[in-house]
Amino acid sequence: MGEPSVRAVGWARSLPMTSRVKDARDWAREHLDSLGWTTTAPQTVDAVLLTVSELVTNAHVHAHSNAQLVLTWDSRCLHVSVHDSSTDLPVPRPASTEHVGGRGMFLVDALADTWQAHPCPDGKTVTACFRPSADSAGSDDAT
Repeated sequence: MGEPSVRAVGWARSLPMTSRVKDARDWAREHLDSLGWTTTAPQTVDAVLLTVSELVTNAHVHAHSNAQLVLTWDSRCLHVSVHDSSTDLPVPRPASTEHVGGRGMFLVDALADTWQAHPCPDGKTVTACFRPSADSAGSDDAT
């Protein structure tokens, strides 16, 4: 009875390979707006949307897979998770003058407070965590 409870709100969306990454960003922006972040934490919103773009692109381009995008806000951290069907875990690579791409996870590493990749029986899930600044943390009113 005396155990603390965790209040969380979350959203999920399936993004087939035929969908546009812009659809994922627009969908995520709607939910960030419902948390009040587009007003109170616009820099964090930009970081989240770029991360959504990178993770969904990785699922479509590198994993050749549909992407399952999940946003979860637990009043401390916004968890941005993307699941795809590849078992290959991502690794951040430094920028190279010889390759056009390959910087996605390097960007995620720079933008997110933390990130992790977890293998699953049917692929992997990559989750990035974002904490808004202390003065914008009052955004759990949407729960």
